Amino acid sequence: MIKAGDVGQASFVVRDSDTARALGISPEDVFPEVFATSRMVSLMELAAARVMRPLLKAGELSVGVGINVKHTAPTPVGSTVSAKATYLGPEGKMFRFRIEAFDEAGPIGEAEHVRAIVTAERLEAGAARRRVR
Repeated sequence: MIKAGDVGQASFVVRDSDTARALGISPEDVFPEVFATSRMVSLMELAAARVMRPLLKAGELSVGVGINVKHTAPTPVGSTVSAKATYLGPEGKMFRFRIEAFDEAGPIGEAEHVRAIVTAERLEAGAARRRVR
């Protein structure tokens, strides 16, 4: 079981592939060579998912269903980034989190995040039904 106030963390070193510049898919997509917001969101979700591990039964996983995020400072390649997710409590069948992200120089982002527990089989079956033939 988890309780309000439980914390999960995740961290890694920013590589070139984690930058906004790496997200471009055509020559017109020009972005800065700093830690991408989408990668920060991934790190935040990972920290929250780690809090939920004790709740998962065989074949279950937690998935993000909503996030309200602010990316407040740029982080260069080579810096270590970390996220700290604090469980706030349930919201019906959902699980609410407050997440803070940092690099060595201080805060870089914050988020409110909601997760749910699903069976991997059901999720993958739903995705398969969405394939366009």
